[in-house]
Amino acid sequence: LASIEPFHSAVEHSWAIPIAVSLFFSILIEKVSIANPKKMSASEEQHDQQPRADSPTVDEERPPGAGEVAEHEIVKMEDVITIDPETTEVDLNHGRIGKIENLEPLTKLERLYLRWNLIKKIENLDHLTSLLELELYDNQITELENLDNLVNLEMLDVSFNRLHQIKNLSALTNLRKLFLCANRISLIENLDHFSSLTMLELGDNKIRKIENLDKLSSLTHLYLGKNKITKIENLDKLVKLECLSLQCNRLTKIENLDQLVNLTELYLSENGIETIENLDQNKQLETLDLAKNRVKRIENIEHLEMLEEFWMNDNGVSEWTCVDKLASNKKLATVYLERNPVASDVNYRRKLKLAVPWLQKIDATLCR
Repeated sequence: LASIEPFHSAVEHSWAIPIAVSLFFSILIEKVSIANPKKMSASEEQHDQQPRADSPTVDEERPPGAGEVAEHEIVKMEDVITIDPETTEVDLNHGRIGKIENLEPLTKLERLYLRWNLIKKIENLDHLTSLLELELYDNQITELENLDNLVNLEMLDVSFNRLHQIKNLSALTNLRKLFLCANRISLIENLDHFSSLTMLELGDNKIRKIENLDKLSSLTHLYLGKNKITKIENLDKLVKLECLSLQCNRLTKIENLDQLVNLTELYLSENGIETIENLDQNKQLETLDLAKNRVKRIENIEHLEMLEEFWMNDNGVSEWTCVDKLASNKKLATVYLERNPVASDVNYRRKLKLAVPWLQKIDATLCR
């Protein structure tokens, strides 16, 4: 845009107008794109503050591997790391690193963080047998491979990559936490050897069925939000499960949770559930999330004596008689009912507080 005289000259000739306009805007768009580099999403900022995606909520984030970088901008690992054989932790986040290499001297390394880089392949880690934590969040990895020697690994995070399959992890028998969210995985498989696993994060993939989890006898946290799951099933063996997240799927019914007697958190928001039911055995529930469903009545939760958080916003509750039933939940501290028909009542907050006097928060606002 430094010189626009050619543009004015072209306008004088009607035949040249389309060409000049096209040239003008192509230059303008190029400059705007250069002046506005990709902004980190809110969820990425949160992940920056919290090393791993432990939250049950799966938010919208940019597609895996988005934002390619020119080859000359890729950084070699040897250019950004000073080798110290005594080092136990290496943090190379946001390094534009294109390849895992030159780590052979770090035989005492326990924690390796390589989030937000340009790595395409898991490789050259065979000698890091003391490694306990490996983070490869937000790279361009297409396959789980070359991890057999990391027998002491307890935490593996390969979220926000380009994985299509769970495989080649059988040697990692000491793994406690596995994060594979925001990939392209369609099947839950090849997990039978993870008897020590306590946390499994598979949110934001292409999974259609809950299956092949029977051997995960130590599992306490299971995150399957933002998939294409149509039925709650095959969870009977996960008797230690405390947190189950199935937000943003295609569920229409609460079912098959009878064996999960230790469940304290259940997240079922953004589905097609119409009735609160089949929670008779889940008496330890402290948080129940049914926001953004099709529920019209609050019912079948009177027995949940431990319930503290009840999220029911964006449903179809219209009768105060069923809201009054919350008086049975003596530990209830927080209730979300906004964007239900009852919330349009001008005395909504006052009525809810009268029904449940011990409430501390209504729709994210503290009670006076």
